[in-house]
Amino acid sequence: MASSSRRLQTKPVITCFKSVLLIYTFIFWYAMFLTLIFLVELVAAIVGFVFRHEIKNNFENNYEKTIKQYNSTGDYRSAAVDKIQNTLHCCGVTDYRDWKNTNYYSEKGFPKSCCKLENCSPQRDPDKVNNEGCFKKVMTVIEAEMGVVAGISFGVACFQLIGIFLAYCLSRAITNNQYEIV
Repeated sequence: MASSSRRLQTKPVITCFKSVLLIYTFIFWYAMFLTLIFLVELVAAIVGFVFRHEIKNNFENNYEKTIKQYNSTGDYRSAAVDKIQNTLHCCGVTDYRDWKNTNYYSEKGFPKSCCKLENCSPQRDPDKVNNEGCFKKVMTVIEAEMGVVAGISFGVACFQLIGIFLAYCLSRAITNNQYEIV
């Protein structure tokens, strides 16, 4: 009977030891997961910086295509064009003349989002629409807000690095002290 009581005494110690090992494993994998996310963010930032000119060219080309395919039926791309033109008070890609090569212009004229004033229906009158193109304005806004985005990204990266460091330290401390617990 002494052997069965001895097993009952050691069982909580073994259970505790298993729990510590399980915690160590989760903490280690948590640190590895944070490291992986940090590396993906770092690669995305580097790729974005290296290919920033291609991103600008792609945006310009896609914006031109969207204007050529513009319709007022509520398509999400057309709604995005309207939102950009309303918000930034611009018209077309380089200027309002970009609309003259579209099917929408030949049928209805300029869209309402190009108007200088609210509640206007410019039809084909270029004096009632914004003259400046949207591409330059969008790029100006993006470049102006790049410092804020970079600062927030740097702050998030610092917190991630601190989390990674602390998780590795904790898992290492558990590994070094796991034999002292038993």
